[in-house]
Amino acid sequence: MRDILFLTHRIPYPPDKGEKIRAWNLLCHLTATHRVHLGFFVDAPDDFRYVEKLRAMCASVFWRPLKPRLARLRSLRGLFTGASLTEGYFYDVHLKAQIDKTIARHRPSEIYVFSSAMTQYVMHGDAARVIVDLVDVDSEKWRQYAAARRGVAHLIYAREGRTLLALEQKAVERADAAIFVSRAEAELFRRLAPHLARRIHYVSNGVDYNFFDPANAVPNPFDERPAIVFTGTMNYRPNIDAMTWFAEQVMPRLRTHPARPRLWIVGSSPTAAVKKLARPDIRVTGRVPDIRPYLAHARAVVAPMQIARGIQNKVLEAMAMGAAVVVTPQAREGLDACGDDELFTATTPEEFADAVTRLLDGGEPSIGLRARRRILDDFGWEASLTSLDRLLDGESFQGLSPIPNTAAPGSAGP
Repeated sequence: MRDILFLTHRIPYPPDKGEKIRAWNLLCHLTATHRVHLGFFVDAPDDFRYVEKLRAMCASVFWRPLKPRLARLRSLRGLFTGASLTEGYFYDVHLKAQIDKTIARHRPSEIYVFSSAMTQYVMHGDAARVIVDLVDVDSEKWRQYAAARRGVAHLIYAREGRTLLALEQKAVERADAAIFVSRAEAELFRRLAPHLARRIHYVSNGVDYNFFDPANAVPNPFDERPAIVFTGTMNYRPNIDAMTWFAEQVMPRLRTHPARPRLWIVGSSPTAAVKKLARPDIRVTGRVPDIRPYLAHARAVVAPMQIARGIQNKVLEAMAMGAAVVVTPQAREGLDACGDDELFTATTPEEFADAVTRLLDGGEPSIGLRARRRILDDFGWEASLTSLDRLLDGESFQGLSPIPNTAAPGSAGP
């Protein structure tokens, strides 16, 4: 077995949010064929208890606590050095020393870097092959944040978008290969950095469709009112924006429905802004031990993302549970295999309300069955990670078909 160093910006367990779901499944896959040396930050007090579980899986584990308040202060150095705030937030001199020590002791054949934040630790002439999993084009998310804000927030977000794009390009230049979560994200980055096109691949997310299986009996958490469900970590800005938009723009159009539907916002760490959305017909649950009952018994599951990157795990999980799902075009990215008869897409508040009303009225009763079938056919982790094995083995990996460059080499693109 070969040694591989796996670096991620957050502890990859428990797999209860998008980035951790991907990191966890990658880790499980790699430990089956490699001696994995795992390094990460822990930024949530409840997660310290999971370190021992990871020690039992990996050849070695090292980590550092990350205190968000101190990390935010540390990130401000980037305003004076020209670096992104993200780099400062996730830099720790002690973690760097542990990484260097691990490389010197175990001489890993590959270094797998999960997220742009961690690329700063291994881009300095390491002998191992380096694979960077950027997941999505994070700089584009900050550009979208900037477009939606004014004043100081606009300036800070716009700067972060520019500096993160520079970091992403530098990381890909120094890596042997770069991976994104979807064809759409990979092609976007190729347009932004066409001179790096041949190094760019994609490995899609999957879903554990044995765990998210409607055949598993789960209790109904709702009363007699039909439930509209959203799931997600509720201190994450795109999720907050999505629920604010839905509560303010869509729910008023649904309140006249005779079934008196109720919106359930299901997810950990709701911010004050999210809690203020609560009404008699809007419930904010906070963390729940298991989201499957909420998906299994929902009349409709919604993903009204206004800003989204990559593949939405919340959508895959809902479809795997056989739920009827309504998404915005932003939340549908990466789901090219899905047909319009497997999930609904809506753009405006009127379209979203009409789609949900259709489900409340019993329309398309088999849409959930078709959604589940699509997940079984195209979104299993095993199939997705087979392509990663080829990349790790240095084989030819046709992650993207050639496309003509639309910008001059080295340009930033549109």
